Amino acid sequence: MTVAAIQPVLQRWVERGHGVLTFHLVQVLSGHGCFGRYLCRIAGREPTEECHECGSAMDTAQHTLAECPAWDESRETLVTAVGQDLSLPAVVRAMANSDRSWKAVESFCEEVMSQKEAAERMKEDDLSSHAIRRRRVGRRRVAHDRRLPP
Repeated sequence: MTVAAIQPVLQRWVERGHGVLTFHLVQVLSGHGCFGRYLCRIAGREPTEECHECGSAMDTAQHTLAECPAWDESRETLVTAVGQDLSLPAVVRAMANSDRSWKAVESFCEEVMSQKEAAERMKEDDLSSHAIRRRRVGRRRVAHDRRLPP
């Protein structure tokens, strides 16, 4: 997508007058959240990029938004408001153009990401209760807990 093609969408986004960015909405829009790819490559908390819900080789924000069968039921309401094209540019365009679309995307993100985070917390709790913690050699110890916020 060229800068000229993005310009009108950015202008509409800035001037929209509706919608507030939430924590879960930003996770989906940025790809930085409970997604296998992010947890593996960036956070280093997963051994693979696999989707825990459906077993797909790569769990990304786009996979969660448009493809993962675990979220089909939640996605129905989203598709009704936004349309069949759930690519990120199309979703952002729909959000910028309509308060109804914004609310549908926000609702989907809140519902799905809350469930993904709860599953991740359960997995972390299970691993921490069964694994022997070893200090990493050569790295500074971090004073805070790396777990997800409550």
